[in-house]
Amino acid sequence: MTIKLIFAIVTITLALVFYTIGVFSERHSGSLRIKHIVMFGLGLVFDTTGTTIMSAIAKNEVAASNFSLHQVTGMAAIILMAFHFLWAIYVLMKGTEKAKSRFHKFSLVVWLFWLIPYIVGMVIGIGV
Repeated sequence: MTIKLIFAIVTITLALVFYTIGVFSERHSGSLRIKHIVMFGLGLVFDTTGTTIMSAIAKNEVAASNFSLHQVTGMAAIILMAFHFLWAIYVLMKGTEKAKSRFHKFSLVVWLFWLIPYIVGMVIGIGV
């Protein structure tokens, strides 16, 4: 296992930790707060960093030109996380109290979708 791969695994796992803390602390508090947005942002930054490193590693290996389920769901998850982050900022700044208290439903959906490429990546990593 190379240093690059270890760094990618650590950053993607940090993304899981920060995003999970953000989603479930927001859900537990019952309303969206700035600390939740910070956690969403950290999750997005760490996921993007880890994914970028993994992509660089994959380009150096076997036929990375075909898009796999892992690559497609991974990219979709990053896009959803970015939208979620921006939507959270909007809801916090301009949204009603009702919107702030219901935001956690959207957060949970994004988090669950994000788990798909995370788990698939683990399974692929274990199989190698």
